Amino acid sequence: MKNNKLYQVIIAIFIIVLMVDHSVYAMEWEDEEGPISFKIEMLPWEIVNNIIPNKTNFTIIDIETGLSFKVQRRAGSHHADVQPLTKEDTQIMKKIYNNKWSWNRRAIIVLINNQMIAASMHGMPHGAGALQNGFSGHFCVHFSGSITHRLKNEDLSHKLMVLKAAGKLDDYIQTVSPYELIRIFTIAINQGNQKLLAMTLSNPSHPNRVNKLVKDITYFGVVDPLRQPPEQLNGLFLVDVSVQAAIYKKREGKEIKVMHFIIRRESLTDRWFIDQDSLYEDLKRICKVRYSNDKS
Repeated sequence: MKNNKLYQVIIAIFIIVLMVDHSVYAMEWEDEEGPISFKIEMLPWEIVNNIIPNKTNFTIIDIETGLSFKVQRRAGSHHADVQPLTKEDTQIMKKIYNNKWSWNRRAIIVLINNQMIAASMHGMPHGAGALQNGFSGHFCVHFSGSITHRLKNEDLSHKLMVLKAAGKLDDYIQTVSPYELIRIFTIAINQGNQKLLAMTLSNPSHPNRVNKLVKDITYFGVVDPLRQPPEQLNGLFLVDVSVQAAIYKKREGKEIKVMHFIIRRESLTDRWFIDQDSLYEDLKRICKVRYSNDKS
């Protein structure tokens, strides 16, 4: 009971400070029992694997909602396969996902032994489960450097959420190439992540035009633009990347379309953006959407 109250205090203070000042990532607080660190660490999987061995209980805090629930690690060699600890924990997790299980990745903090670790989870029960928790299987928690069990590679969508949890997503996107930016754009659409989508676009404070066009897309995939001839990819300030896009829309199935990403920056030291105006026109053509008087 005492530990539960301590966790509630930690979570409440953490969420309040996070909303006020991002300096939470280096903040520390002490109570009567000893120091509690608010420093969120982005630890490599090799270290985390030893911090949370199998059968370890720990707390997950969802960055967006501030909701928290307890889990137990049950398996996983390249990332943690975990299960909600109780039926109540399952209900909290489902609430985080708007009461509908989903493969979408979310930025989370793992709280274990007064230590906070940046991580990412999805919300889809799969595989085997052993606890009496109303959760039919387990779900995956990824950390920095985690890889998937099947393909043995790093999942970029999990990586982005780990970076978000660590407060490093903005810095990372400042460094990505035009082609990595396209991959992040596709993840944002497929995850329904409007904030991440806005981060890829020029004029990011007004992404509503593009949001309207992609809201009915259930999956958006592109052929790897790095396969294009190198001479087409050498622009210093503007790159025109042609791709084949596989677009799945509600009630319409799959379509293969050719589209262009105009990616630009203002100087050699600035970050790349996808030009929102040209993208909007291309998506409008592809999605066959016509607005008679579009002022959005």
